[in-house]
Amino acid sequence: MNRIAWPNLERDLIAILRGLKPKEAEGIVGALIEAGFEAIEVPLNSPEPFRSIEIARRLAPGNVLIGAGTVLTLEDADRLRDAGGNLLVSPNVEPSVIERASSHGMVTMPGVFTPTEALAAARAGASALKFFPASVLGPGGIKAIQAVLPPDIRVGAVGGVSESDFAAYKAVGVRTFGLGSSLYKPGSLPEDVAKKARAVVAAYEAAFAG
Repeated sequence: MNRIAWPNLERDLIAILRGLKPKEAEGIVGALIEAGFEAIEVPLNSPEPFRSIEIARRLAPGNVLIGAGTVLTLEDADRLRDAGGNLLVSPNVEPSVIERASSHGMVTMPGVFTPTEALAAARAGASALKFFPASVLGPGGIKAIQAVLPPDIRVGAVGGVSESDFAAYKAVGVRTFGLGSSLYKPGSLPEDVAKKARAVVAAYEAAFAG
């Protein structure tokens, strides 16, 4: 097992840009980075996702994670590497995909919902666990599952999560969040995303100050 550690980000916020088009990538990604986001995911069921990832990677500073979501196959893990991505997010636990991404030096975040899935992902070398949909499990559900997890694995809440939920998740030790439709929807203008992103960053900093 070759686990790539989750990096020490100033803000553990992942922007999920489902539906992003390459022509929008520069404006949207630029707005997010300027607002303080340090991890950006383009799901592979978006139009020409690898093209958008290439654009985002060229634009982003080296310390910003740029990657793909909804990664299901070894081929897609390899294509993500070729596009310059260093973050692989998946909706499921597929050990071979996690291991391939880790061999490429990527940070991995597979989706889990149960203790069985979470432990399988940890055993496969995942950098972090994406509890999804977090709105169904809630902070209490995630806290209960955390009791059986390795203490050094990062836990993230994704799905139905917005800045109004930060305090509740902080109370159970979760500080990593993926935000999708509350931040970006297909066709969103960069200035609108920038406004939402600044509000999210401000709420995160207020919740996790100190």
